[in-house]
Amino acid sequence: MTIPSAIKKISDTVWELPTSYKAGMLVPARIIATEKLIGTMDAGVFDQVTNVACLPGIINYAYCMPDGHWGYGFPIGGVAAMDPETGVISPGGIGFDINCGMRLVLTNLTYDEVKPHLRELVDALFYRIPTGVGCTGFVRCSQDEFRNVVEQGSRWCLKHGYAWPEDLEMTEEGGCFPGADASKVSHKAIERGYDQVGTLGSGNHYCEIQVARPENIYDEETARAFGFTIPNQVAIMFHCGSRGFGHQVATDYLQIFLGVMERKYGIKVLDRELSCAPFHSPEGQDYFAAMKCAVNMAFANRQVILHRIREVFSAVFHKDPEELGMRMVYDVAHNTAKLEKHTVAGKKREVLIHRKGSTRAFGPGMEGIPDCYRETGQPVIIGGSMETGSYLLAGMKSGAETFFSTAHGSGRTMSRHQAKKMIRGQKLQRDMEERGIYVRTDSWGGLAEEAGAAYKDIDDVVAATELAGLSKRVVRLVPVGNIKG
Repeated sequence: MTIPSAIKKISDTVWELPTSYKAGMLVPARIIATEKLIGTMDAGVFDQVTNVACLPGIINYAYCMPDGHWGYGFPIGGVAAMDPETGVISPGGIGFDINCGMRLVLTNLTYDEVKPHLRELVDALFYRIPTGVGCTGFVRCSQDEFRNVVEQGSRWCLKHGYAWPEDLEMTEEGGCFPGADASKVSHKAIERGYDQVGTLGSGNHYCEIQVARPENIYDEETARAFGFTIPNQVAIMFHCGSRGFGHQVATDYLQIFLGVMERKYGIKVLDRELSCAPFHSPEGQDYFAAMKCAVNMAFANRQVILHRIREVFSAVFHKDPEELGMRMVYDVAHNTAKLEKHTVAGKKREVLIHRKGSTRAFGPGMEGIPDCYRETGQPVIIGGSMETGSYLLAGMKSGAETFFSTAHGSGRTMSRHQAKKMIRGQKLQRDMEERGIYVRTDSWGGLAEEAGAAYKDIDDVVAATELAGLSKRVVRLVPVGNIKG
């Protein structure tokens, strides 16, 4: 990839395109990357992040994280803070899979204890957690009850026996964004989502059994605070979101915004995928309330999946989940818009943060994270490919420049279509099993799409976030078992 000639190297990890790069830019665009990673960014990143810099009310910079690649509207890895009074809200800055996020769960088991049962565990997880396009869950609720789910999120799960009280404490925003209003959601969205609670879905969503090997502990003190206290400790990480419900919410409001953006509010954008409305407009507030419903559906979805994981491990090891130490480390969202308080031009103020394929990474001492993590900073969960491993990181005090945002994954380098042309899913499964990773999938093509070769090097991405002062490495987690849609 040819890097734009106008780009300026601000530091070893910050690259800037000035407002002179493109007509209409209100702020510069900044890409967080090492020299190696900036050279692998696709052209869409530079085009899209500078389009974002043209949005009304944007503050400081338009950002893209080290895992950045082309997306819908914003680049994947895009971050933008808006002035709530003068700025806009854009579904293209949040994504179709609203609150696609990560959850990490501990066990007190070692790999030696799990290894003899690995195939049984993965097969049982594959059976108990529905995967693939259009899959439906075991939670049976009416469409009216589903409206309660999307307004209450994890709180609904606690009421119905799918959560422990501490699960909510270990979930971003307690597992519920306040202000969700199901009356702002279309009937079509309700129809698409009401039977999908507790499902993994397809694409890059997965549930993975992982091992924290001693040589992969980067910060022993923080690792202990996060619950990693046993050599070769086994954990479970999973990644999914709001399924068809969130997709429909985004689709509905993109169309609504296209109808009012220019005609009613006089807003012009360089890309229709960035259709938006003033945040405090009736349409903007309706979308914000509907988006929160999708956020809450995703929290409930991951909570029910955790319930199923606990059931599986309990059945295989003939112990209660509590005896197995199956407590949450954290659940963190990406693909959201949130009102947060940050320091801008030396003053604390409320801003609207769009994070699209980007993770919140609050530093030590900040409000909004569990008390037990106040000294360490917020746990940050970054998923790599199913072949290479994932990371548990911690937020840093130095993350203020990006409004305490960091990467969310390793980032694609190859399109799904290209991956399926180059890689055979059945052969990939056999190769992975030979390397000690047992995987079950709903689709051979879907498995090929998620091959490690289709992604950036997760170690490079995570090292860049640490060098940039956004999030620091705590534990690298190695995959041994995986289910995919």
